[in-house]
Amino acid sequence: MEKHSIIYGSKIIEFELERKKVKNINLNVRPNMSIIVSASEQVPLDYILDFVKSKAPWILKNVGYFKDVQPEHTEKKVYLSGETFKYLGKQYRLKVSETDEKEGVKYFRGYIYLSVNNKEAYNKKEKLIQEWYRIKATEKFQESIERMFPFVEKYGIVKPKVLVRTMKARWGSCAPEKEYIMLNSELIKAPKLCIDYVVLHELVHFRYRNHDSDFYDFMTALMPDWKQRKEILDEEVVREL
Repeated sequence: MEKHSIIYGSKIIEFELERKKVKNINLNVRPNMSIIVSASEQVPLDYILDFVKSKAPWILKNVGYFKDVQPEHTEKKVYLSGETFKYLGKQYRLKVSETDEKEGVKYFRGYIYLSVNNKEAYNKKEKLIQEWYRIKATEKFQESIERMFPFVEKYGIVKPKVLVRTMKARWGSCAPEKEYIMLNSELIKAPKLCIDYVVLHELVHFRYRNHDSDFYDFMTALMPDWKQRKEILDEEVVREL
């Protein structure tokens, strides 16, 4: 692919141009923030450059979104002020303080506040953060069920219970006969749109057990952009599963 760039205000927008048999000029901002343009050989380069410049506001908006949801570093956390922790697709700074009162974690104005009796107690800090994540996962996953269930309710699907577990190989699973879905606790680090995708995916399994054409046709009918949501979830790598 050819590499090109345009100038928009004070910004330089670099993109890769792929020549192939397509009817229109296609523009795609990937989760890794790379910009891909595809067009046929018949489309002049000047026309493509003008097209990209006309889409510059949209490009910068989407690049900004994906910048917010970039993967967190996977090195072992030490739970010190300034470390970043991911929550619902965005990175937040940790602020650690000592207290003589009740220990705990609070989320306020873009920061995660960790209050502990002893700032050197690594195991305690880790336990408090993980407990906070689990509480938030239970809360946000239930909210996702409330959003997604109306899409499938008319098909005779029973609203399932939500169980939160740490899983090494998948984001979710379900047991229609026991009327529950199980979601990976690490999913709380993903954007809400990705959580909704996983929840709906498991709800659809209550109607179609296998990943066959009926399953995917139904998913597409209910959530036309599910592939894009899955791509964000896969490429973001919330956890190395």
